[in-house]
Amino acid sequence: MTLNAALMPDLNFSQPERTNPLKNILIAAVVLAVVAALVFYFNPRDTATLSLSNTNVVGTRTHFKSDSIVVSQTPAGQDDLYILTTLQVDDHLRLPIQINTITATITSKDDAQSTTSAINVTDLPAVFGAFQQLKPLAAPPLLRETVVNPGNSASGQLVFHFPFSKAMYDDRKSAVITLELYHQKPISITIP
Repeated sequence: MTLNAALMPDLNFSQPERTNPLKNILIAAVVLAVVAALVFYFNPRDTATLSLSNTNVVGTRTHFKSDSIVVSQTPAGQDDLYILTTLQVDDHLRLPIQINTITATITSKDDAQSTTSAINVTDLPAVFGAFQQLKPLAAPPLLRETVVNPGNSASGQLVFHFPFSKAMYDDRKSAVITLELYHQKPISITIP
């Protein structure tokens, strides 16, 4: 029996000293904070920036021929407003962005809103043909479905039509162009 007692180690019920988990938690929190700060610093906050140049606002009046012989009746007609502006889109992401739709919204003093899409490139020749005063202002258009590669920019002219007079536009509360992008949130810029 003395032989077995010599081969068996002494029984010891003491536990090893436990380390405080707070130290490990603090180290992990500091590492996560540093990673979050680096991601925030190196990732762009804006998808893209927009800038406008060469903005022209042209009011037109179309008179309709009338067979009326009523005295003091003003000739029938229609007021139209055309906004021609060059928009530049600068991509700040590390991914390409693609233009979906381009709209303009004018808000009047009484908060009534009028929204229209940019005139389609196939309709521009008809507009410039019908309103000769717009033709000298024509420039290469910015197309829908344009893809802007990372770090690059795209620019072109946009033409918007509103069915009211230039005086109503001059008395507006605001005028904004909104660029809808595929897979990104919309971006807006104020028309000066």
